[in-house]
Amino acid sequence: MTVYAIATLNIHDRERYAQYEAGFMDIFSAHNGAILAVDEAPATLEGDWAFTRTVLLSFPSRADLDAWYQSGPYQEILQHRLAASSGNVVVIDGLPAT
Repeated sequence: MTVYAIATLNIHDRERYAQYEAGFMDIFSAHNGAILAVDEAPATLEGDWAFTRTVLLSFPSRADLDAWYQSGPYQEILQHRLAASSGNVVVIDGLPAT
C-alpha cells in the first residue's frame, strides 16, 4: 500500500539546508520514493500555515519509506536538515486500491 510522508518545515539556515538538499535525491531515488510536491507558499484554505516549506513524498510501501529514512546515508545528511530547520514529518497510509 502506498504511504505518504508530509514534512512541514521552518528553514532558518538556508546554507546548511542546502547541504541536506545536495545529497537528498541520490539517496531518495535509491529507495523508490517520489516527490509529489514541494511548496514554499501553499494556499491556505483554513487555519494558519506558518511553515517556509511543505513537502509531500510517496513510497510504494512502509518498508520502502523505513528503508530510506533509516539508511546510513540518509541519517548522515539528516543532521544538516535538523540543524537548519525545525518542523514536523508525518507518515500517512494511502487508501487501498479499488
